Amino acid sequence: MSELPADAENWLELKNPHAVLAALEQRPDDVKELRFYVEPKGLWRKISDVAAEKKIPVRDLAFTQEKKQRDRPSHKVERTGHATGIVKPKKPISLTDFFHGIGDTSLKTPPIWLALDSLQDPHNVGAIFRSAAFFGVRGIMMTKNQSAPINATVHDIAAGGMESVPYVIETNLNRAIKTAQKAGLWVLGTSEHAQDSVWKIDQKRPWLLIVGNEQKGLRRLTLEKCDMHCTIPNLGDVKSLNVSVATGILLNTLTRPAK
Repeated sequence: MSELPADAENWLELKNPHAVLAALEQRPDDVKELRFYVEPKGLWRKISDVAAEKKIPVRDLAFTQEKKQRDRPSHKVERTGHATGIVKPKKPISLTDFFHGIGDTSLKTPPIWLALDSLQDPHNVGAIFRSAAFFGVRGIMMTKNQSAPINATVHDIAAGGMESVPYVIETNLNRAIKTAQKAGLWVLGTSEHAQDSVWKIDQKRPWLLIVGNEQKGLRRLTLEKCDMHCTIPNLGDVKSLNVSVATGILLNTLTRPAK
């Protein structure tokens, strides 16, 4: 394994070039260095050039990698990877700043926010951040307890989405939902048992869309606080979707320009 800085808990080792490039472009002060184990090519070459422009150290560790491979039996060689970026985690914002822009009338469709109720798989969280960035979600609300940490896996899977979408971490989701409602948002809960299809939801409203835990879905108290509930109707034999896939479909439906 490659070595992280002495204060390793404050840094992430990112391997997705899109995640590293987004961090370089949007918060270069939080990028400590780049590490290359082979000569950079393609997007990594561009990343190397951007880092040089911003005076961020670039370490060439190709010799170290080759020595490690020579010192191990050929059938047990462990590859470290072609390159990594040592980056600080993206920090959450305050709930006060989270609901900025609710009354923005210049948008083609009303703004949408997203809440994750106790999602525990960092791959799902990362995929949701990527979809949220693609569909222009204004922010993601996460629960503090029983939730995946915002780690390197989340940043890598998000492929730059972490840098585009602000997020908050709330101890009390129900209290945060009340804050959203007071700010002017309608709260839409999701459940495979809901009677209303997402296709029937009014797209002209500003929504806080809430998706639930991979196994249990939304908690009972969360469901009770929602203004409406919706589901994605299944057309085949499988009755449910992975939460990150379902979130992408929901966001696509809610942000589609009305005819």
